[in-house]
Amino acid sequence: MPNDLFIKGREDRRDEVFSLGTKVLLPLPIENTKHQRRRRRRRATKMAESSISVFVEKLGALVSQQASLFGVVEGQVRQLRNELEWIRQFLEYADAERRYDKMFKLWVNQIRDAAFDAEDVIDEFVFKLERKRQQRFNKLKFLNFLPVCVGLPDKLPLVNELNERISGINITLEKILINKGRYGMEDLRGYEAGSSSSSASTASSSEPWKEKRVIPSTVEESNIVGMKNDVEAVKRKLLEGEMERGVVAIVGMGGLGKTTLAKKIYDNRDVQRHFDGGRAWVSVSQEFSIRELLLGIAHCVGTTLTEEQKLKFGNDKLGEKVNKSLQGKRYLIVLDDVWNTDVWRGLSSYFPTESNMSSRVLITTRNQQIAADAHSDCYELQHLDKDKSWELFLNKVGSAAATWAGLEEFREGIVAKCKGLPLAIVVLGGLLSLKDLTLDSWRRVLKSMDWHLSQGPHSCLGILALSYNHLPSYLKPCFLYCGVFPEDSEIKASKLIRLWVAEGFVQKRGKETLEEIAEDYLSELIKRSMIQVADICVDGRVKSCRIHDLLRDLSISEAKEEKLFEVDENIDDGNMLPTSVRRLISNIHHQIISPSHLQNSNLRSLILNRPPIDVSSAFLQKYPKLLRVLHVDVMQNRVYGLKLSRKIGQLIHLKYLCLSGFHSTIRLPPSIEGLVNLKTLDSDHQLIYIPHTIWKLRPMRHLTCRNGWISSRQSMRERCVYGHLGFHKMTNLQTLSLRSGYWLKDDNFILGKLTNLKQLKLNMIEPRSLEGLFQSVSQLTGLQNLKLVTDYFKLMEGLSAPNGGAECGTMLLFPIGLESFSRHKCLYKLFLGIHIKRLSVETTLLYPPNLMQLKLYQTRLEEDPMPILGRLPNLRNLILLSRSYVGEKMKCPQGGFLVLEFLQMRELRQLEDFSIEETSMPNLKTLKIELCRKITRFPDGLLRLEKLQRLNLYGVSQEFMNVVSDTPGEDWNRICLLTSYDPPQRKNLW
Repeated sequence: MPNDLFIKGREDRRDEVFSLGTKVLLPLPIENTKHQRRRRRRRATKMAESSISVFVEKLGALVSQQASLFGVVEGQVRQLRNELEWIRQFLEYADAERRYDKMFKLWVNQIRDAAFDAEDVIDEFVFKLERKRQQRFNKLKFLNFLPVCVGLPDKLPLVNELNERISGINITLEKILINKGRYGMEDLRGYEAGSSSSSASTASSSEPWKEKRVIPSTVEESNIVGMKNDVEAVKRKLLEGEMERGVVAIVGMGGLGKTTLAKKIYDNRDVQRHFDGGRAWVSVSQEFSIRELLLGIAHCVGTTLTEEQKLKFGNDKLGEKVNKSLQGKRYLIVLDDVWNTDVWRGLSSYFPTESNMSSRVLITTRNQQIAADAHSDCYELQHLDKDKSWELFLNKVGSAAATWAGLEEFREGIVAKCKGLPLAIVVLGGLLSLKDLTLDSWRRVLKSMDWHLSQGPHSCLGILALSYNHLPSYLKPCFLYCGVFPEDSEIKASKLIRLWVAEGFVQKRGKETLEEIAEDYLSELIKRSMIQVADICVDGRVKSCRIHDLLRDLSISEAKEEKLFEVDENIDDGNMLPTSVRRLISNIHHQIISPSHLQNSNLRSLILNRPPIDVSSAFLQKYPKLLRVLHVDVMQNRVYGLKLSRKIGQLIHLKYLCLSGFHSTIRLPPSIEGLVNLKTLDSDHQLIYIPHTIWKLRPMRHLTCRNGWISSRQSMRERCVYGHLGFHKMTNLQTLSLRSGYWLKDDNFILGKLTNLKQLKLNMIEPRSLEGLFQSVSQLTGLQNLKLVTDYFKLMEGLSAPNGGAECGTMLLFPIGLESFSRHKCLYKLFLGIHIKRLSVETTLLYPPNLMQLKLYQTRLEEDPMPILGRLPNLRNLILLSRSYVGEKMKCPQGGFLVLEFLQMRELRQLEDFSIEETSMPNLKTLKIELCRKITRFPDGLLRLEKLQRLNLYGVSQEFMNVVSDTPGEDWNRICLLTSYDPPQRKNLW
């Protein structure tokens, strides 16, 4: 293959030479043309380059680390890698042309297909080789403690097949590259090292760890601009008018802010106080189930349902339960994002229609007919006017740009192009906020926007496409991947990040972990307003996020175009799954995907947001052998069980496995020891039994099975053959969340060897294991999140106090081995469910210095904990749950809790008197008192809390409520504004 490929230029440009083997030989001599072309190509790189990048990095690792694996074919593999690396560099600067040029699009697609073919060939070779090794391993029986290699006679046919197929791909690539020159496509060059947008991935690597990942708390508040009149108008419709049940509809096109407006109203204090009988919010979307909507409403309004009822009840029985819960109450139900008239027709009969309660149902929809069908009082949301549009833009673009002298030049053009659509304004503002404050830089973006808007009548979609095209190449697949989640769903940030890593989207950067880099990616997408923050952690990091449905539509269409993934409802060929699909997302319940078809596919990722094909037979009896990601979450479908085939152990490329939402226990087969590349096993709340062979998977980084049991113990024979098999060798673990058991009892003293642990959550701990466990935890100074809960609560007799003190039998907060807990400077979240009895007063020695959130459960503290906890300098959230304190009086001390913002007290059954001294808790915003039935008087000092925004009272005594209602004058008015009566949410706080 020649080193240099000549590419014919356009008539007004000199012929140029692009080298695939050395360097760019002839730079363009015409300065104006050069800069024009450079500006055009420095727009965002496209997905083809990103797809190839993932494979090139993978191929490079294989070549460098396992060169002997390929034998005589190593030269062909290296040539393939080098060729693809040059193509990747080329596409990084040229791929923006693909969207506009059909010929170039064909060329890029052919390159991508060739890279996919190469990836298939390499992965199939590794799969077959590992199968040979495992078969040889099984034959050795008692000698299987020896290292096992595949002999040359077994390996040679595989190597010859690989050599033949890689050679064919190299020839195909050469022909594709020659065709580019043959058919007159211009050479797309004119770049310098470091000019790529991908350099942004390293630009911030030197920033402080904390600053890079903290998301401003006002990230969604900027969307509220211009809605004050809308809020008041819809509030009047809800709070005034007829006494019978009424329906109010907010109608408007996508991107106008219907959901934002409805949420603002739903959280309004006047609305909360008026609808004191119960409020519910459910997101409907295009794919909906009346049953699931009823379950969501039942949960919000406190309808009592057993787990069996949730599983077995149909629409009518669930509807009856909801109706009974709402009878005689003034309620508000929000049905967000309704697309079909069947939603109201299917739900309306279950909402009571008493003539004297003034209950309301609030609907948001794009369709006027849906509002009319529900006989609603319709409020049509209008576009923002020019002034409000500009105000919103300034809020989003940032203070530096807002005060820039050159900004005024663009005001009229930006306002006109966005046409008053808040989503378009916010997304464009997010894009421009990251551009240099130069006239030339902003003019280029707005000129590019003109092209996008000329492609169709929908200006919002054009602006969204523009923002997508301006993403750096490393962010493009990450953004598109957000489309794999169901519409309107709340996406856990940790899950999204681990999926990005498993898919290979995250590029290495210095000494940072891939998860830390992915967290930066998420932060950048949020800053660009491509992803919205749904919830944040106490330290300011993103806890969960969501994607607007218009952006989700964009991601799905672009992903299909770029062959990143397919959503089953968009597959054109009926029930047939094209074998070329590499990632399949299945949302449709009735969609049938043949197991045999899966087996013959090249699937790398299978994401099921609905039950598997046939839960009665073994799942994955037939499987895609190259599968890398398997995510099955049926939480919204109430499926009883899942039987998993032992053949799952043959998925040697699998990096991510999630099984969640089933109502019965899942049992993983012992064959999972064959998942040699597994990095993440996630079952969330799912009850799951895991064989002890899991400890063989040393690459594992995240074992997140909070209700997971290690179901077996190593036999004496296995110990003789393999040696001791335990978790102590899984030193790559960053997250460990399990129920305690023999595995911990045997090895609790050596847990401290897992020095990479950042999250440790252990349930059902035997009290006898605590001493060794505490000593191990004292060594884990990198922990950020710690949860320890025993399986029963009793006094532990015979354990000595710290430093050999005389307080034998008295449990302290950190009783054994944590005398110098001040070394745990990263620990900011702590959950203890251990019988403590009293706290240590040595806060400077025994408590993590940067602790931000403390949650206590069943600790049975006998002494008031507030004087001690009030001295913790960084404590922002304090949650005292059932029987965490068994005393009668609690006093927040003067000058204590200086930064506390959130205090929750639930089921403190003995508490009678709660008071707040002057200057205590000056920054408290939320106070929740729930199911504390012995409190009979209003907390002293509560009204002095000037920053208090919410007081939630639930399940308190009638005497307490009488005191609240008898409070006179201005104090009563303020209490009314603050107080809500919502039931406790069973949402996990961790």
